[in-house]
Amino acid sequence: MKSYYIKPAEVNKKWVLIDAQDVVLGRLAGVVATRLRGKHLPQYTPNVDCGDNVIIINAEKVGITGRKKEQSLFYWHTGYPGGIKSRTWGQILDGKHPERVVYKAIERMMPKHRPLARQQMSNLRVYAGSEHPHAAQNPEILDVGAMNPKNKR
Repeated sequence: MKSYYIKPAEVNKKWVLIDAQDVVLGRLAGVVATRLRGKHLPQYTPNVDCGDNVIIINAEKVGITGRKKEQSLFYWHTGYPGGIKSRTWGQILDGKHPERVVYKAIERMMPKHRPLARQQMSNLRVYAGSEHPHAAQNPEILDVGAMNPKNKR
């Protein structure tokens, strides 16, 4: 029996809309990373971008369980000596760009430092509010909260 590998010209990308309101962050990120890579498809090929285009709305209302909103930190470095900086998830969600919490959670579930992962991440659009400019693509709605009772808290 031969394995079937899809070619880039044979890929049919769908548009998927996900409402992140009250959906647990890690479970949302896992579902979205699987969709972006195309691992939900029977013709998944590891070296081809065969995943869907994903639109996430209401990223500022994502559910974070426990006390992670106050205790978990995002770190970054300025490049200067002693330039380590940090913010809590709650500070970022209340700040200017709350969609970055969702984006970073998904990015960290993708393969690391690979050109294909960067290409697949370009198929992700995250919006803080409920409005998005992709209505012309007729995205199908994916209800992540209804997939598993643990997905919504």
